[in-house]
Formats: sequence, C-alpha cells, structure tokens
Amino acid sequence: MIDFEKMNGLVPAIVQDAETKTVLMLGYMNEEAYQKTLDTKKVTFWSRSRSTLWTKGETSGNFLTLVDMKVDCDNDTLLVKAIPAGPTCHKGTDTCWGEKNERDAEGNVEKNPLLFLSFLNDFIEKRHEEMPEGSYTTSLFKDGINRMAQKVGEEALEAVIEACNGTNDRLIYEASDMFYHLIVLLTSKGLRIEDVAKELVVRHDPNWHKH
Repeated sequence: MIDFEKMNGLVPAIVQDAETKTVLMLGYMNEEAYQKTLDTKKVTFWSRSRSTLWTKGETSGNFLTLVDMKVDCDNDTLLVKAIPAGPTCHKGTDTCWGEKNERDAEGNVEKNPLLFLSFLNDFIEKRHEEMPEGSYTTSLFKDGINRMAQKVGEEALEAVIEACNGTNDRLIYEASDMFYHLIVLLTSKGLRIEDVAKELVVRHDPNWHKH
C-alpha cells in the first residue's frame, strides 16, 4: 500500500529503463497520476510547478511505456520500470543526468543485448503472476511442467538440426525459441535465467570440479 499522505499526497517516482536498467529521471506522482499510469500504460506524473497531471512525452512524443511499478520498504517511493521512446530529458539527453542510455536511434538495446534476457524473464514472471487469457505463455503455464519441459527439448532438437543441416539464421531462430521456453520452464520452478548465469560464473573458476 502506497502512503501518499506522508509527503502531502505525493510520492517520488524513480524511472528506470526496464531493459538496460539505466535510471532515466525522477518525478512525483499523486494517487491520480499513479492510477492513470496503470490505466494508460504511459508514465504520468503530477507537475508541482503547474499543479496538474502530465504524461511524459505528451508534447515531445518521447513516452515512457510502463512495464512495472514497485513500492519501496517504507511505502513512500516508487520504482517505475519503463521503455523510453527517445530521450527522456527535456534537454534532449537520454537521462536527466546527461548519461547515455544503451539504446540506438531506433530504440533498440545497443551495447549489451544480453540485458534483454533479464527483461524477458521479468515479462514472463509477470505473465505467470497475472495469467492473462489469450497469451501463449499463459497456456504453457496452464499445460504444466511436463509440457514446458517437452517444449524445451523440442526446440533444442530443432536448434541441433539447424546447426547440422540448416543456415545460421535458422539456427538463431530456433535457439531463440529454446531460450524463451527455457525461461518459461525456469519461471515455473521459481528460478531465473540469472541463476543459470551464476552457475556458469561458478564453473568458470579454474578450481571448479563437476559434481
């Protein structure tokens, strides 16, 4: 429960790029701005100088599309995870601190696309929590662990076939299917792709020995 009354109806909202994890800006939300953000999926704030709601990007087109919002341990600060459509700062920089975000001119993650795996895991976890109808991911969770494990095996086999007899493009395509279904399987077990990465870090130690 968000405590809007602690700061006279407002709470600070820290906006973070949901994929790159770069902190983009700080704004303030009242209860109305918070609800509008949830309803429209466009990050909306309360302007303290103009005493009105304002949706980031309503004049520039550089909207912040909501991915998730979390409240902190004191219930008085929001962490807003969003996808930026262009520079966030009104001065034209990627962030309000003049830092470079890891996106190209088209908005694609630029320097480290591996960050998208973490974002995808967040997205799949949200599907697992909400289970929206019509979602393929939801259908996998409903089908159960055996079906999810089977899909990982099927996609891994497809990747092997393409590696041996196909093209590089098809190999990437099938490997992508395999990674997606693996993340779904991990999520169903309460695990994340980062848990696999941690295991690989351990194995990279020259003193590691296979169990």
